[in-house]
Amino acid sequence: MRALGPGSLSSFLKIILDVVYVCLWVGVCGVGIGILVALLFSFDPTFMGHIHLDSEDGDLTGKGPLLAWVLFCAGAYLGIILAIVQRLRKVFVTLTAGDPFHPDNVTRLRLIGLLLGGLEISRYVFQAASRFLDQDHDGRGFSLTAWFAVLVVLVMSEVFREGARLRREAELTI
Repeated sequence: MRALGPGSLSSFLKIILDVVYVCLWVGVCGVGIGILVALLFSFDPTFMGHIHLDSEDGDLTGKGPLLAWVLFCAGAYLGIILAIVQRLRKVFVTLTAGDPFHPDNVTRLRLIGLLLGGLEISRYVFQAASRFLDQDHDGRGFSLTAWFAVLVVLVMSEVFREGARLRREAELTI
C-alpha cells in the first residue's frame, strides 16, 4: 500500500483524523454546556426543578464554581488536543496530495510539538493541584515517553524544513 497520494495510507489516516476532529468538537461543546449548567445551578439551585444533589461530602449545590473550573480545565485540554488534530489534518492533506514537504508543514509540526509539550506541562500542574487538594491522589510522575514524542515531532519539523528547502532549490535548478 502506498504511503502518499490519493487512496493511500495517508488518506485513510486523514479520514480517521476527520472523525476524531468532529468528536473533539462535540466534546468541547458538551463541556461548554456543562460549564453553563454548573454555573447556573450554583447561582440558582432551583432552576433544575426538584432535583436534590447530595454526595458523601455533603450538598453539591455550593460546588458549582469548582465544577465549572474543572470543566473549564477539561475544555482547555480538549481545545489543545483539537488544535493538534487540526494541524495534523492539514499535514495529512498535503501528504494525500503527494506534497509532504509543503513549507507550511514545518510550522504545523513545530506548533504540534509545542502544544504536546504544553499538554504535558499542564498535566504536571493539574497533578500538583490535585495533590494539594486531595492528599490521596496518586498520579504518574515524569513521562519520558511524552517528552520523547515532543522531541521527535520537533526534530521531524526540522527534517520537513530541510526537505522544503531542498525542494525550493530543486525548483530553481534548470
